[in-house]
Amino acid sequence: MGWLVNILGFLLVIGILVTVHEFGHFWVARKVGVKVLRFSVGFGQPLWRRIGQDGTEYVLAAIPFGGYVKMLDEREAAVDPALQSQAFNRQPLWARNAIISAGPIANFLLAVLAYWAIFVIGATEMKPIIGPVIPDSPAAAAGLEEGDELVRIGDRNVRAWDSAIMAFLENSADSSIVVTVNRSTGGTAERSLDLSQQRLLDDEGDVLRKIGLTPWQPTIVPIVREVIPGSAAAMAELEPGDRIIAIDGNALNDWSDLVEAVQARPNEEVVLRYAREGTEREVATTIQAREGGGAQSGVLGITPDVPADLFANAQHEVRYGPLAAVPRAIDAGWQAGSLTVSVLFKMVVGEASVKNLSGPVSIAQYAGDSVSLGVIPFLKFLAIVSISLGILNLLPVPILDGGHLLYNGIEWIRGRPLTEAAQVFGQQIGIVLLFILMALAFYNDILRLMVSGG
Repeated sequence: MGWLVNILGFLLVIGILVTVHEFGHFWVARKVGVKVLRFSVGFGQPLWRRIGQDGTEYVLAAIPFGGYVKMLDEREAAVDPALQSQAFNRQPLWARNAIISAGPIANFLLAVLAYWAIFVIGATEMKPIIGPVIPDSPAAAAGLEEGDELVRIGDRNVRAWDSAIMAFLENSADSSIVVTVNRSTGGTAERSLDLSQQRLLDDEGDVLRKIGLTPWQPTIVPIVREVIPGSAAAMAELEPGDRIIAIDGNALNDWSDLVEAVQARPNEEVVLRYAREGTEREVATTIQAREGGGAQSGVLGITPDVPADLFANAQHEVRYGPLAAVPRAIDAGWQAGSLTVSVLFKMVVGEASVKNLSGPVSIAQYAGDSVSLGVIPFLKFLAIVSISLGILNLLPVPILDGGHLLYNGIEWIRGRPLTEAAQVFGQQIGIVLLFILMALAFYNDILRLMVSGG
C-alpha cells in the first residue's frame, strides 16, 4: 500500500502546485486585459474539460507533470482584428513581465500561506538538545557536549532541529561558525565550530552527523505496553508489562537497542530473555519480516510503554495568533528560498553535489510520507516544494518563466525583441538543458532506490 500512498501524495502535491502556479499567470493575464484561451492542469489527453462563461477552456489532462495557460497571441495563430488589443504579444513589456512572473510569485505566496497555517495551527517541535557527540568530529573539537541546547547558530536564533539544520546549511560557506548553547549545567556558552574540512552539501547524507551531532533522545526502557495479535511476540506469549532484557544473550539497554536488534533479524529464530513480576524467563520465537523500501526488516509485534511526560522537557509547541504568524511565515519562506538559491548556486560552481537534486520518484516518496504523518508535515513539505518550483521556474533558461523574462530583458536593452529564429534556437537549448536536469534527477532517484535496496 506504500506505493499507492506515494502516488496519491504525489498527485495531490503536484496538483496543488501546478494549479496555483498556473492560476498566477491566469489571474494577472486577465487583470491586464489579455484573453486566456485555455487553463490546463496537466498535459496530453484531456480527462475533463469545460468552457467557462468567460470563454476560457478549463482542462484537466492525463499527464500531471505540469500545466499551462494558453493566451491569445498573434505569434501562434491569426487573431481577429477586434481582439488584437487582448493579445499577449501586443501588451507592453511591464504587463508581459507581470504575467510571466505571476506563476513563481504564486508559488512563493502558497509557501508563505502554508507556513502561516503551520504557525496558526501550532506544531510540536523537538528542542535542539544535543545527544552523544561523535568523537573526533568538528562538534567534539568545538567542545560541544551532550545535553547542550543550541540557541543560536551564526546570526540566526534556533528553537528546533529543523531550523538548526537550515542554519548550519546557511552558514556552510563559512570556515568557522559561532554556536551559542545553553549548557545542561546552567548558563550559556559560545563555541567556534570549524567546518573548513566539512563540505556539508558535497554529497547526500545526514548533515548533523557530518558535523558530529546527534539529537538527544530520552531513554525508553524496553517494557511491553501492547502485544499485537498473531505477531512473533504473541507466539512467544509475551504480555504487557514484560521487560525485555536480552536477545540471543546480547543485553538491551533501551528500546532503540531492541528495535535495532529485531530489524536486523527478519525470519530468524531468536531467544528472548525477559523479566515478569521479578522473575527472568527465556523463550524462543521467530522474528517476522516486513517489507519496506524494497527490503525486509524484522518486526516483533510490540509497542513500548512510554511515560506520558517522557518528552516534556525536550519539546515545545510553536503557535502564534493570525497576525503574529504573518511575519514568522514570511521569514520562514525567505529562509527556505535563500537556502534553495544558495544550494543551486553551489551546485553550479561545484561546491555542492548534484546528488542533492531530487526527481519525481523521491518527491513521490516524500509526499507519501508527509501525507501519512499528518497535516503539519504535509504543509511543511508543500511549502518547501512550492518554493523550489518557483525558483526553478525563474532560472534564465528558455522555455521556463525565467527564460521568457530574459528575452524581455534583452528586448528592453535592444529596443526590439529578438528574432523569431533566435528565440526558437534559445528554446531548443532550453529543452536540452531541462532534459539534462530531469535526467540527472531521475538518475539520482534510481541510485537512491538501488542503494536502499528498493
